[in-house]
Amino acid sequence: MSLISEDTDPSGSRAAARPVAATPQPNRVTFNRLELNRILNLYGRMVADGEWRDYAIDFLKDRAVFSVFRRASEMPIYRIEKDPRLARKQGMYSVISATGLILRRGHELERVLLVIDRKLSVV
Repeated sequence: MSLISEDTDPSGSRAAARPVAATPQPNRVTFNRLELNRILNLYGRMVADGEWRDYAIDFLKDRAVFSVFRRASEMPIYRIEKDPRLARKQGMYSVISATGLILRRGHELERVLLVIDRKLSVV
């Protein structure tokens, strides 16, 4: 037996019970729109080339991580990390390989992504 009458929307009562989080929690590090746009443009090109197949985004308390996979069942081949604690030191952006080796670290995301963004060059 249902407590909700037929005239009311069944999802309305559930939506009122849950708090709505329109903005990310202030204690989480996230990628902003421009950073995410640049990363997803690179990801789209690599998917079109057949090199990458899946990705994951993690927003943690101390860093944001964009992981790239060749297959969904494997370990990530690259991790693009944003760690604001390193902003005044080595730079908050870094690209880390599957073995844990930091390939490049810097203050600008564009320059850091050049290590995995292989463009054609005129010889």
